Amino acid sequence: MRARRISPLDRDSYQRAARLILSHHLVTTRYPDRAALPLLRRWATELREDLLELFGYRLEVTETTARLFTVADRLDPGGGARSVTDRPFDRRRYAYLALALAALGRAGGQITLSELAEQVASEAGRVPGVELAPERATDRDAFVDAVAWLAARGAIALADGDVGGWVSDPDRGEALYDIDRPVVAALFRPPRALQHLHSVRGLLAAGDRRDDGRSVGTAEVARRVRRALVQRPVVYAEELDDEERLQLALPRTTAGIELLTGLVAERRAEGVALVDSSGRMSDLRFPGVGTVPQVALLLAGEICARVSEPGSEPVRWPRPADPEAELEAGLDAAIPAAGVFASLAGDAAPAEAPPVPQPAPTHPLVEDSWLAETAAKLADEFGRTFAAQWQADPAGLLEAALTVLERQRLVARVPGGVLALPALARFRGVVVTVRERDPRLALAGEDSNEAEMS
Repeated sequence: MRARRISPLDRDSYQRAARLILSHHLVTTRYPDRAALPLLRRWATELREDLLELFGYRLEVTETTARLFTVADRLDPGGGARSVTDRPFDRRRYAYLALALAALGRAGGQITLSELAEQVASEAGRVPGVELAPERATDRDAFVDAVAWLAARGAIALADGDVGGWVSDPDRGEALYDIDRPVVAALFRPPRALQHLHSVRGLLAAGDRRDDGRSVGTAEVARRVRRALVQRPVVYAEELDDEERLQLALPRTTAGIELLTGLVAERRAEGVALVDSSGRMSDLRFPGVGTVPQVALLLAGEICARVSEPGSEPVRWPRPADPEAELEAGLDAAIPAAGVFASLAGDAAPAEAPPVPQPAPTHPLVEDSWLAETAAKLADEFGRTFAAQWQADPAGLLEAALTVLERQRLVARVPGGVLALPALARFRGVVVTVRERDPRLALAGEDSNEAEMS
């Protein structure tokens, strides 16, 4: 590894660059900030070699962009695009985003928002089930979410006008954008031509091996485990096959990641998690500030107390065998069954051999009724510290808190409740204190109290 040859004085800078590109696979002159690209350009040679050796990732750095081409081993239901208000993209927003990228690739140096909407609407009309009608407010909102996603990454930059004016009245409002063509070209670079795919699984590393019959060596198994460690909050040994579990148990598997990123591997019998004390390598910091993260932490402590309560052994339940199957089936169902895809895909994909069933590990089951009762109890005790929108929606707050815990891989959803996964034990014994704020802040529209958890 090139990281071993970097002096201790420069190692912090190098590790910041590594964390940056691993958390933002595209870096431009303005995304995520103006200092990011110069930092990556400084360490481009060393990063290129280390990322390829450890993960099999390919790094391309130009004067205006840095693009990390990752390798996916699994589908991630929570890893998609999100709006500026942190709302996950739906099918319509993804369609608008893809069509907008295609339109920008054909455009010149500038484009107005109405011209881009017109081109996207024209192309959307040719796709069954997709439509952009600028006169509909819901369509305009979804389209602007896609445009804002592109603008945040520097593919386009507002040169004149007002996006809000167009959203309010597309006949009167207008906005003019400069187009950064290198960023547009770098944004969409799939590993395989999408027209040649039989299934979304063909985009995964395992899909490539299935199609061409290549064997997997020890080095590639180690890379696969390292990729899991930087892509998931926790890697549980029960999710891995025998070869992967062996690699996860070896200290050398995580040593390279620790040297590259500055993260610390926390090992337990059930698995490994990389701890990021800087909080700069995750899109969801936990514990965090705000009502939802704080209620999620409170709920985590309550679940830990519930499953460890003496004399009250909870029911144990196996985790879902294949949580990605539903997502895969939904994505595959969206592939056009006729036209250019059918003519280019070729022969049918070879059938996979059925997996050999293995005894599934079980975890404590926490029922929905208990979760609802506990959420109501927390609302009664700490509700005055919650944001106003959540005080009026306790059911929505519980759902949002469980989503946070699920994204952190601390619980798993099952029919009738959630499973308490081993990493949840890190948050047992949560201590709550309520800090009183200056009453004058309430006059400015802020809550007068807030809860602090530790």
